[in-house]
Amino acid sequence: LASPESSVSISAHNAAIQLAKAPGSTGQWEKFCFGLDAFTLQERLFLSEESVDGFLGTVLCPSVSSQSALDTQPLIEALDFTEDRIQIRLK
Repeated sequence: LASPESSVSISAHNAAIQLAKAPGSTGQWEKFCFGLDAFTLQERLFLSEESVDGFLGTVLCPSVSSQSALDTQPLIEALDFTEDRIQIRLK
């Protein structure tokens, strides 16, 4: 993390933490954890085609995978996402 670029904003009903990667750090962040302490952390994934594919793969795929099940998996593409809306295409 890059300390000078990171910031915290707290109000009566909300808290926002802005994190910045250190120079030289590459790639997307896959997930983050939050909670009151280390024992109550909850994990959340950042929205990406890979995280949508992984989530839907666990929901849509049978527990016992076979080659035919792998051949019929849907193609999922994240088209657009904002704070209010997520648009994906499923083929």
